Amino acid sequence: MREFGYDEGRNLSIEVRSPEGRTELLPALASELVALKLDVLVTAGTPATLALKNATTVTPIVTANVGDAVATGLVASLARPGGNVTGSTFFIQDLYVKRLEMLKEAMPHISQVAVLLDPTNVAIVTNIRKMEAASKGMSIDLHRFEVKTPGDFEQAFAAMSKKRAQAVTVVEGPMLTASVGKTAAFAAKYRLPSSGNVEFGDAGGMIGYGVDALALYHRAAYFVDRILKGVKPADLPIEQPTKFELVINAKTASTLGIAVPRIMLLRADRIIE
Repeated sequence: MREFGYDEGRNLSIEVRSPEGRTELLPALASELVALKLDVLVTAGTPATLALKNATTVTPIVTANVGDAVATGLVASLARPGGNVTGSTFFIQDLYVKRLEMLKEAMPHISQVAVLLDPTNVAIVTNIRKMEAASKGMSIDLHRFEVKTPGDFEQAFAAMSKKRAQAVTVVEGPMLTASVGKTAAFAAKYRLPSSGNVEFGDAGGMIGYGVDALALYHRAAYFVDRILKGVKPADLPIEQPTKFELVINAKTASTLGIAVPRIMLLRADRIIE
């Protein structure tokens, strides 16, 4: 925001609310922010953005990072969002497929893969179907395991072990995003090769792949500035990210006895030794 001439305390005031991974708190937090009569609301993730959209049809909403805004009903189309929501979106189901492909590339023999997800994320059902369809062409059977709270991890990973899962891929959601360290630790405890978002790879997961979140938040400032200068959200086309990052946690792979193919290492933006 400073690049656009704003300084907090001088001509900018920021109110922050976070559910700390607890999606059930989102409606109340959204109503609280709307009641403050702010000029612009900035959010990330489908659940939080839907909560704000349900709380107001008037206050402009900029989403910095949301999966498939059209499929989840946040906007009418990318070119003409309509309503009061604009910002950046990406087709997260394509990322899910890519993460599954990377597990298969690293370990061609795997055929049983666990999918760890938070069922309270309303976007999950739509987004996961493409991965399930793609898994058939990889000769992989997917098995869903649900976690709604951090206390569910032990049971979920124990169930994966009982099912003889050979790897796990983590689906985004507020609670899982807030618990990447915990998720990576359980994957290591049960000796499961894993894939997830970039932060998951940094936290100890074997493969991290996704959008450059910092770049998307940086771009959100552009939308906020345009709106503050009078442009309506409906007139600001939704953008899609062009930069993606691959993190290979070679330390985790080595601990699991997995030799990541050299071609994957060459493609990686970062390798954690």
